[in-house]
Amino acid sequence: MKRKEFIKQTSLMLGALPTLGAASLPAVSGSRIPTTFNPMNWTDVRNQFALRRSHIHMSTFLLSSHPKPVAEAIERHRQGLDEDPAHYWGEHFMTAEPEQQAAAGEYLGASPDHIALTDSTTMGLGLVYGALKLRPEQEILTTTHDHYATEMSIKHRADRTGAKFRQISLYDNPAEASVDEIISRMQNAITEKTRVFAVTWVHSSTGVKLPIKKMSDALQELNRSREMEDRVLFCVDGVHGLGIEDVTVDDLACDFFIAGTHKWLFGPRGTGIIWGRAEAWEALDPVIPNFGPSVGVWIGMLPPDTPYITPGNYFTPGGFHSFEHRWALAEAFRFHLDIGKARVQERIHLLNTMCKEALAEMPHVQLHTPMSAELSSGMVCFDVDGYTPTQVVEEYHRHKITASTTPYRESHARLAPSLINNEEEVLQSVKVIADM
Repeated sequence: MKRKEFIKQTSLMLGALPTLGAASLPAVSGSRIPTTFNPMNWTDVRNQFALRRSHIHMSTFLLSSHPKPVAEAIERHRQGLDEDPAHYWGEHFMTAEPEQQAAAGEYLGASPDHIALTDSTTMGLGLVYGALKLRPEQEILTTTHDHYATEMSIKHRADRTGAKFRQISLYDNPAEASVDEIISRMQNAITEKTRVFAVTWVHSSTGVKLPIKKMSDALQELNRSREMEDRVLFCVDGVHGLGIEDVTVDDLACDFFIAGTHKWLFGPRGTGIIWGRAEAWEALDPVIPNFGPSVGVWIGMLPPDTPYITPGNYFTPGGFHSFEHRWALAEAFRFHLDIGKARVQERIHLLNTMCKEALAEMPHVQLHTPMSAELSSGMVCFDVDGYTPTQVVEEYHRHKITASTTPYRESHARLAPSLINNEEEVLQSVKVIADM
């Protein structure tokens, strides 16, 4: 059914749906997942996850379940490491990480050489903001909409370098945010001392999605008159857009893109990436030694000028990791590519639009996320009159629906329809609010 046709019938269907119970969806026996998979069929996509079907899961933005290809790859590497850890590691450590970088590069339309592997968004933020080359008179500009991890990573670097740390608001009312307002506020806030502008692509506090490409274009105009060491570096926490939006790094045109891959992308828990422009990497000093080709140079196996020491390798933290997870990341990128990035984006936006349009019709609900797909993505943030956000979430839990509050100074209730959900589950979720 087309989205418009479905939305037209939403109000009628809400009243007819029963309260969700344990028997309302087919049970999955244990952790068994169907072996056949048609990526063109949304039911087949859902069935790749060993999620318990007695609940509705609206929290993909937190931590994802592993789909079957990712789970199988993790188990394959775990078995190899358990059976013969030294030899299995020795056989794979020089090739496994480049394979993950290649898959990430295919997904992002980027050179694998410019992609570093991390364990999370927070680690990526710390590695980028904590390694910036800054002069005391320069400043890092960020926003009041960013997560604690961004704020503290920047503050720590400012404290160590003497650089200034400043925050601005890109909008006052998130539901009414506009592209012009966001870009205008950004331009007005940047001064000749601004060296870094750090933002979050999709705000988990409000659901607002920033127009990154238009912001990049505006910054490029400003940078034309600046020397390389003074140009504004545009750094993006992209975790809540990665795995949803059908874009490449050229479409975003930022300098650094940082994201965990264990959320919307359904990657192994404890994985993430940093992508940076070739010239942007030069603005960082590495913090943690890499254990790839750099080790080969150190022990004399490779010449000092080996071309294999790329920015992505150089800035990927070395040491021993949960290799069975890191080496299975490529399967998450392939899973999305098999489904099709455009189809993923269309599906998630459709489900989120359904949710927003239904909530917007309720007089006792204040919707904070913009209705426009240009300024929103996979999250819906809202308040219900007479209830705190925590009480809303507790009511959801009573109906076996996993929702959350936004962990910010100003908190809201939050839903996040994704590929693990369907239209019925969206309707079940908004019906709970309609009945409050």
